[in-house]
Amino acid sequence: MGLGIIGWIVIGIVAGWLAEKVMGRSHGLVTNLIVGIVGALIGGFIAENLLGQPVGGFNVVTLLVAFLGACLLLFLLGLVKRRA
Repeated sequence: MGLGIIGWIVIGIVAGWLAEKVMGRSHGLVTNLIVGIVGALIGGFIAENLLGQPVGGFNVVTLLVAFLGACLLLFLLGLVKRRA
C-alpha cells in the first residue's frame, strides 16, 4: 500500500525536522517539508537501486530512509554553500 499525499507530507515534515536537528540547522516548517520529501526521494532511490530494498508505506523504515536522505541532502547543500 502506497502513501497518499497526506502521508508524504507527514513523513516529509518529520524527516525534515529530524534532519534539521541532527545536522544543526534552523529552518521553517515549509523548508523542513521540502527537505524531507526530497530526502525521501533520495533515500528511496539509494535504498532501491543501490541496496535492492524497495521502501514504501507509512512505517518506521520509510521515515528512516527519508530522514537519512534528508541528512544527506543537507550535508551536500552545506558543502555547496561553503564553496560558493
